[in-house]
Amino acid sequence: MEEMPVVETPSTQPEGQGDVAAGDAALLALTTERDQLRSENADLREQIMRLRAEFENSRRRGERERVQVIEFAAMESARQMLPVLDDFERALQAHPQGDAGWREYVKGMELIHQRLTDALLRMGVEPIESVGTPFDPNLHHAVEMTPTEDAEHHTILAELQKGYNFKGKLLRPAMVRVAVKP
Repeated sequence: MEEMPVVETPSTQPEGQGDVAAGDAALLALTTERDQLRSENADLREQIMRLRAEFENSRRRGERERVQVIEFAAMESARQMLPVLDDFERALQAHPQGDAGWREYVKGMELIHQRLTDALLRMGVEPIESVGTPFDPNLHHAVEMTPTEDAEHHTILAELQKGYNFKGKLLRPAMVRVAVKP
């Protein structure tokens, strides 16, 4: 068999330029891939930062809601104790002024009343001062309107049942008698 001679065809690129063009293409591909990876990396970092912020906000919201639930439970407990406090106050106002045995009984009732009042104050229950102040429908429940010249219009003359706030929130409005001009 006879060998065939190898015939070279002339290239359109000068010698050595084919290697440079291939190198440039490879460099361009690597640069493009690098830029794409950097972009993906930045997107992922941004996504992680958003998720981290979202988690932190969720944690804070959960903590705030937990505190509110605890406060609400304490508020309900305090609300349940108010009728007992009212009964103590009525009992203390109704005692007779004589007998020595009654005095000891009244002292005991006063001591219990004071301890209950102190416990409620520590829980955050505060009485609303009403007598002599202007009527405020957000704090007071008018049970009676009394025509009088002795007090300013819409001034509270008497407190029929004390009102209370719990840590700055209305727990129970005060039942009051309000002055009106005749």
